[in-house]
Amino acid sequence: MKKNSTKIVAFILIAIFISACNAVKRVPDGKNLLVKNNILVNGKSTNDETASNQMYQKPNGTLLGYKLRLNMYNLANLNPDSTYQAKFKNNPGLYERQSKILSAKQVDRLGQSFLYKGIHEFLKNTGEPPVIIDTVKTQKSLVRLKFYYFNNGFFNVKTDYTIDSIGRKKAQVNYNITTGPGYKLDSIKTNILTPVLDSLYKTNNEPSLLKSGNQFKTSDFEEEKARITTYFRNHGAYFFQPTYINYNIDTIGKQHKADVTLIINNNNIQERDSSRTEPFKLYKISDVNIYTDYSPTNAKTKINDSTTYNNFNLYSYKTLKYKPRAITDAIFITKGSTFSDTRTTLSSRYLNNLKIFNYPSIQYEVDKRDSTAQSLIANVYLTPRKKYSFGATLDFTHSNIQDFGIGASISETIRNVFSRAETLEISARMNIGSSKDMANPNNNFFNVSEYGIDTKLNFPRILMPFGTEKIIPKRMIPSTSIAAGFSKQRNIGLDKENFTGGIAYNWSPKRRNTVKLDLLNAQFVRNLNPDNYFRVYTSSYNELNNIASTYNTVPANVDGDGNLVISQGTTDFTREVLTGNTALTPANPEYKDVESIEERRIRLTENDFILATSYTFTTTTKKDLADNTFYQFKTKIESAGSLLSAISNVAGLSKNTRGNYEIFNLEYSEYIKAEFDYIKHWDFGKEKVLAFRSFFGIAIPFGNSDYIPFSRSYYSGGSNDNRAWQPYSLGPGSTNAMNDFNEANMKIALSAEFRFKIFGDVKGAIFADAGNIWNVLDNVIDTKAKFDNVNDLAEIALGSGFGLRYDLSFFVVRLDLGFKTYNPAHEEGDRWFKEYNFGHSVLNFGINYPF
Repeated sequence: MKKNSTKIVAFILIAIFISACNAVKRVPDGKNLLVKNNILVNGKSTNDETASNQMYQKPNGTLLGYKLRLNMYNLANLNPDSTYQAKFKNNPGLYERQSKILSAKQVDRLGQSFLYKGIHEFLKNTGEPPVIIDTVKTQKSLVRLKFYYFNNGFFNVKTDYTIDSIGRKKAQVNYNITTGPGYKLDSIKTNILTPVLDSLYKTNNEPSLLKSGNQFKTSDFEEEKARITTYFRNHGAYFFQPTYINYNIDTIGKQHKADVTLIINNNNIQERDSSRTEPFKLYKISDVNIYTDYSPTNAKTKINDSTTYNNFNLYSYKTLKYKPRAITDAIFITKGSTFSDTRTTLSSRYLNNLKIFNYPSIQYEVDKRDSTAQSLIANVYLTPRKKYSFGATLDFTHSNIQDFGIGASISETIRNVFSRAETLEISARMNIGSSKDMANPNNNFFNVSEYGIDTKLNFPRILMPFGTEKIIPKRMIPSTSIAAGFSKQRNIGLDKENFTGGIAYNWSPKRRNTVKLDLLNAQFVRNLNPDNYFRVYTSSYNELNNIASTYNTVPANVDGDGNLVISQGTTDFTREVLTGNTALTPANPEYKDVESIEERRIRLTENDFILATSYTFTTTTKKDLADNTFYQFKTKIESAGSLLSAISNVAGLSKNTRGNYEIFNLEYSEYIKAEFDYIKHWDFGKEKVLAFRSFFGIAIPFGNSDYIPFSRSYYSGGSNDNRAWQPYSLGPGSTNAMNDFNEANMKIALSAEFRFKIFGDVKGAIFADAGNIWNVLDNVIDTKAKFDNVNDLAEIALGSGFGLRYDLSFFVVRLDLGFKTYNPAHEEGDRWFKEYNFGHSVLNFGINYPF
């Protein structure tokens, strides 16, 4: 079957290659395949993408210059049913003979099979029919081009086109654009009929987008409309719309210049069969009514409960279930304030962020009680979500730890816990799996497991014993989360128990900036089976065992095959080496290897207690999901253990024999950590995007620690990192990933990726990833793993490759094939392209883009 599949694929590839010589196979006589649209502006070719997008017809798509989809289409039989029937018509008796062997029904079905029909349907649907030049569409494209250049200030533009044959049934269309001189803006005046709007316009400090000397661009006029409308509507002009703004462009008697008069008319009011105009009014809010349990079914029923709080009127069709402040704190529309779209948007965002209501509806009506008709009543309609929400998931997994795993989780969300819009999230998870690498004395298929429970309580405000409104106002949408969790592993690594807890604050200083302050983040990691270390970290065991085969002098340390016994033999042999009871001395390389192995064993088997505080700031210019020209910068500063050291020092607590403080008979971790992450995207049009990412992180132990806990260390490799290496298999430094799970306390990562469309929702990418991890300022003694000076930057690894992505709208499925281009694990001078082949490549599967 495998040989047949290979032959079919080879046949299709060869057929496509051959048909490339006949790209005009399906172009009728007298017609031409569109090979290129050539836009000539004043005699010079242009690559203006916006101009190219005016075309009604575009050439067939290419993949690296090859018209793959066109040739796939040409390879297809467009009428496979007729061809199948013609086979029997041209061969009398064939149908009867095949019917005797199969049956008439099976012979008919054979004509609908993949071999006769399906493959051609696939080629036709996946391929792309030839784009044949249509002069009607060409003329329409020409009209579009004329308007495009006219809207950019070339009022005297002239256009025509020619069709040049460039081969048999192939041609290009030349669009000839003679722009003439561009018109520039000269004088700019205003004619605003409503006095209050005229005053607002003059007091607006924002610079106008229309400036004398600029070239005329219709887009500038539209953006100026939007700017003025936003300003007016944020200052009380409730009924104002962009349609009230017009421009008078005067070029008479001007030498390629235009005088602009900005005209803003009065409000047009429709009254039955007639209309009238009157000056615009600026509105203030006279009342804010909040309907806390609105739904279409109860809209016409009687209000049952109500209250007034801080000039807000709260109504409920049943019983009011919320403390008033929980809702009013989320509303920026206040009684007596001027109407503002921004306040409306902020209120909607904040209310939605509470996560106890569906998306809110805020509506305004003119207050008929005001004789001047300059007051609005704001009605806020809130539809509560269900108080209790239950969720469940089931996953099947495969990883470098488990050959096969089944994971399940359940969750419960409880809303409005204390009647102030709090939410409580409780979740439990369990995973069972099978691993041939783990201990399995009973020969059970499922021999590894992990379970855990997490709770999180969210408050839509800053929980502090003092007020924070002046430094973190509510417009920043602040929130507080208190979290706790527990998990336990069996037969996974060292069988850990993990306890976590903390309190964190979140807020948004600006629209696209976010801040997270983890005031306290506690983690206690307890290794239940430290004696299993050498069964998990087999590379360390193999290295120690090789040394013992030469220098071990105690028969009890090894088994009948001469291998060190885990864990008594490994422990005793290590102690004998480090206490000078073997032939090894500190000057021997093997002695240093044993010392390094023991240092890592102690570091990874010791229980860890971390009490950290961190500050994370993120900013981005990304406007929405479709924005592909943006940057994002994220930085995080974390400090652990300093508070405990300060308390221990002030309290005069004694240190242990290692000179460190303890809490609950456990040395706590102390370090400072900093991370910087920068992402930049450039959009080149036609779905071509260049993406770049840089990352630098460092964690420095001090005081109570001389190393960084495993859970806070860095690793390199994987589908979102250097894709030419597996996770944890790169570094540190030039050590050739000697250990099983390689980590360190400093990391540099650089990635660049060029993304392009192949066809339909299938995208391609070419990428390069560079980076590594190192040990710095900790207790690691291996010089190959340490970063000592800038010369160690030569140990930055480089991977390159290509990938495919399939866009499912809500997420992207990604496959990347990475090749080791520069491997610092090899000797200098032998690092480039040493393993640049499929045998050493790494296939990565991922969800969504890596950055």
